[in-house]
Parts: sequence; structure tokens; C-alpha cells
Amino acid sequence: MKVAIYTLGCKVNQYETQAMEQSLRARGHQVVDFTAEADAYVVNTCSVTAVSDQKSRQTIHRVKKQHPHAVVAVCGCYPQTHAEDVRALEVDLIAGTGDREGFVSLLEQTAAEKRRIEAIDRPFERRAFEVLPAGGLSERTRAMLKVEDGCVNFCSYCIIPYARGPVRSAPLQTAAAQAAALEAEGYREIVLTGIEISSWGRDLAGEETLIDLLEAVCAAAPRLRVRLGSLEPRTITEEFCRRAAALPNLCPQFHLSLQSGCDATLRRMNRKYDTARYGRSVDLLNEFFHHPAITTDLITGFPEETEEEFAQTLEFLFRCGFAQMHIFPYSIRPGTPAAAMQQVPKAVKEDRARRAAAVADALHRVYLADCVGEVCAVLFEQPRSGRFVGHAPNYMEVAVVGEGLHNVVKSVRITGSNGHLLLGELLED
Repeated sequence: MKVAIYTLGCKVNQYETQAMEQSLRARGHQVVDFTAEADAYVVNTCSVTAVSDQKSRQTIHRVKKQHPHAVVAVCGCYPQTHAEDVRALEVDLIAGTGDREGFVSLLEQTAAEKRRIEAIDRPFERRAFEVLPAGGLSERTRAMLKVEDGCVNFCSYCIIPYARGPVRSAPLQTAAAQAAALEAEGYREIVLTGIEISSWGRDLAGEETLIDLLEAVCAAAPRLRVRLGSLEPRTITEEFCRRAAALPNLCPQFHLSLQSGCDATLRRMNRKYDTARYGRSVDLLNEFFHHPAITTDLITGFPEETEEEFAQTLEFLFRCGFAQMHIFPYSIRPGTPAAAMQQVPKAVKEDRARRAAAVADALHRVYLADCVGEVCAVLFEQPRSGRFVGHAPNYMEVAVVGEGLHNVVKSVRITGSNGHLLLGELLED
């Protein structure tokens, strides 16, 4: 059977898609591009915002129209939280966010029996972490390793806890073994990912936390660069930083989710920290690591956000000195507490996003300028515009003159920046 998969949403969805692809190939099926002719088309959906729901529906409508005789299967967060909406689309297989191996079996069954199947569980009853094969996205350069699923933070704008259920953690030894296997396969870097990796270990027996997992993974795969996914600011303590700074293969890039730099807005968001605690995390990282890249997410125009509150956020961005930022105008997620709050006009949300983006661009340029003169190990990935481009440990892009550098780590002296990426010269190792 020829199967094509289209993935929307986060890195966890991407991870789970590549795991399903590996399972399909192991069972003798052929995975083809989503634009190719196939016997079955799978849409792995996202439901983080109403816009995500719309994109999922549009993709399903399109594939049903273009391939009326093929099996159309839908999985992911959208059917998990809006099963009735997906049923109305009359697809052949509906599943949620759990049991990816089981989903592949159901896909085979749907194709063989020519009948519709639905398999949506109750996410809050899940207790076990589903171990899936780890894999990469860029020809054995960088791989993702999922170490956690679920979230119980219940931020007022987010539906993901209802889609993913409670925290489930990969056993420490399992994650370490998977990291060692990825190193043996030739990958040069892994990213520890999950829905909320800061909560890793909460469901396991014992008192191990994310730093214990990080130490085990770094030790199991000493030649792999190890990068952390998005972190809650409360993860960053003095003990965490002291132990993390002792790991030679840990990349000094830390994505600390911010969402707002105003305490009143953070309370409406039901975030579990304030700006003082967040600022302390930034200070600790700068104390224990040399020029770390601290990156973040920001939501503009959250319900009831005033111009004064937004001004406080802009001021806090400068205080933190972020290396890079992802900025999103608030998008209503029906079914969440924030959807019932007083909304900020769309034009105001978008204007604030533009103003925040200007600050983010200025901070990014400052961070890049501060990198000039440094020597760093760059993992090269692909040629671009006559140069070879890769990522430094701080995840900043670096371009050099060179050829045949794919999946090679080379020492580079940073000589300049064009405002968007770093420019450098290769050094003799």
C-alpha cells in the first residue's frame, strides 16, 4: 500500500508522523509524498487554535476532492477535541492523539475491509508513555527524541491538555538507549521534545527530574549534540544550571516560553510564573553559560490586554535580551476560558504583533553582533546561495564558503552578520 502523510502543528506531531512512517515501512508499505498518487492519505492534525482547525479541515477537504477513491484517515489533536466536526467530513478512519502503532494497524484494516473505523479514546485515562521509534528530519543531521507527552498546566488559552491528557514520561533508560542508537545511526544532534518536557518525571516512581534525564542522555550519546525543546521558566534553577553547564555536549540554547511580559496578563493566562521569576531564570542562564541563546514565544493582544500592559511587555523583552522570538497575535481557541474574556480588536492585536516583531528583530541583530569574533562548532546541513549553512550550538545559522559539508561539524570563526544569520570562515581542526 502506498501511504502519504500530511502533518500540521508542532514538533511532537512531526515526531509522531516520522514514527508512523517508520512503522509503515517496517510493515512493507511504501511512504510517498503527499502530492503523489497513493492508496491512503493520512492527515495528522493540529488544534492549537481555531485557525489550526480550519487548516486541518481545508487539507481534508482537498485530499478527498483530489483522491475520491483513496482511503482518507485523520488523527491528531483536532479529532481528539472535535470528533463531531471530523465525523461530518465523512473520512474513512478517525483517531486521536494516542496509540500511533495501533493507528497504523487500523489504517491497514480500513483499507482491507473498505469500511469506516473510529478509534478515539479518553485522553485523561492515559497513564503509559507510548515509546515510538526516534528519527530525523534532515538526512541524519538532526533527530528528535520524544521524551514526554501530556500537560496539566491548563493555561486559559490552550486546549492541548484536553487533547493530550496527563503527563506521561519516557523511562530514563529507554530515552538514553534511544539516544545512543541515534548516535550509532550517524545523527549528529538530537532535540529532546514533548508537549511539556519540563514536567518529565512527574508521573514516574522516584524523584528524578528533567536534569537527571538530560545527564543520562548526554552520557549515553557523548558524540551527539543535545538540544532541549521548550521549557517552563520554573525549570531553570541554580541546581539545574550548575549540572547542565557541566555537560559538554549540551547546546546552550534555551527556549523559555514567555507569552507575556506583564504580570496581570500572565495571571489571566493562568501561567505559573511572574516576570520576576522569569527574569531570575534568564539571569541564571547568563550566569552559568557563556553567551547562551535564550529564545521565546510571545502572544500579543491577549484578551483584556491594555496598551499599558503591552508597553510593560515590550520593556520586559529588552530586559531579557532574547536571541530570537516567535510572535503570534492571540487567536481564539473555542472551549477555553480565554475565549469568554473580552477580546482585543484584530487590528490592535496585529499592530502589537508588528511592534513586538520590530523589537525582536532589533534584539536578534544585537545577539548576532555579539557573536562576532567567537569560535564555534557548526553542524552543517545544506548549501544556500553559494555558501554552506549550518547551526552553531546556540542554534544561530552560520554561513561559510565551502562544499561537501553536509552532516559535518567544523570549527568556524564568526566574522560578521547580515542581520539574519552569522557569517564565518572555516578553521583547520
